[in-house]
Amino acid sequence: MKIISFMLFMSSVLFMAAATADSQQEEDIEVKVQIAGENVIVDLSLVVPATRQEVWDVLTDFKHMAGFVSNLKESRVDSISKDTLKVFQRGTASYGPITFPFETTREIQLTPFNKIQSRMISGSMREMKGTTQLIDEGGQIRIIYHTDTVPGVWIPPIVGKVFIEHETREQFNEIRNEIIKRKQTSVTSIVH
Repeated sequence: MKIISFMLFMSSVLFMAAATADSQQEEDIEVKVQIAGENVIVDLSLVVPATRQEVWDVLTDFKHMAGFVSNLKESRVDSISKDTLKVFQRGTASYGPITFPFETTREIQLTPFNKIQSRMISGSMREMKGTTQLIDEGGQIRIIYHTDTVPGVWIPPIVGKVFIEHETREQFNEIRNEIIKRKQTSVTSIVH
């Protein structure tokens, strides 16, 4: 019993040390996670040095998203009706010793270049709804992201909070990197 307790303690210490290192590397991405009863509420804010169109193109590229968001194994658009998409995504979120496989089908409503609203139709969570907004900020775009989720499994308050903050920050850092990469590719092709 003492060995198991010690191993759990050491895993927690290593997990928290890694979480601290991650937050220092991507500190400009503000993430706040609240666990209120069974609801997990995530708020994120980050600034991207790109145009509204460049940011929008990456945030809505569900067909190719598994290619630049590492926790996605599959991402596809199942149907399109005007400004509403039905999107399926499957993947595994992992951090240290914790892994969480997920699968969702969401209805995504687009208000071009301003807002993306989504709600889960089916998947591994009991409920999920979210909003992503784009705001002009001095020649850059601020992404404001908010989700309210009821997971399909119990989330431990402290470790779960650190895990969700890490996954959210990493996902949006990868999205930002893709926006910047595409912007640089576009500038390079114009110059040549």
